[in-house]
Amino acid sequence: MIVRKLRLQKSWSQEYLSDMTGLSTRTIQRIERGEKPSLESLRLLSEALEVDVAILQQEPTMQEEEKLKPDEKAAMRYVRDVKGFYSHLIKYIVIIIFLGIINLLTSPNYLWVFWVMLGWGIGVASHALNVFEITNFFGPDWEKKKIEKRLGRKL
Repeated sequence: MIVRKLRLQKSWSQEYLSDMTGLSTRTIQRIERGEKPSLESLRLLSEALEVDVAILQQEPTMQEEEKLKPDEKAAMRYVRDVKGFYSHLIKYIVIIIFLGIINLLTSPNYLWVFWVMLGWGIGVASHALNVFEITNFFGPDWEKKKIEKRLGRKL
């Protein structure tokens, strides 16, 4: 977990750190999730991150996100949200293609897959609007106005 914070402070991706150390990206992901690294991995990481091995061996005393600055938390939350959206989009595409094939094989005269595509597509589009903040109907300003209205205060 300390590795993630040090990597983010340097604005490095896991892939870049992987190239710097010679470790696989998967190994770095495991270490960042809290798996105990080997001494050789610790040595390679300490050289790349320019810190002492002892720092990387420290047990975290607080949750990782509690140690992060607010802008780091916001950046991590945004990246998680974008990753979630792309995961949703890929699932949508794969399943719609699969359902389209089933539809064409079983009842080519009636394309019911378009109804699934439309319904789920609205959900994917809504997810995109939310993640990329294209429209923010229920954002912090809306929440603040509703709280103030509920408490009977004027803005």
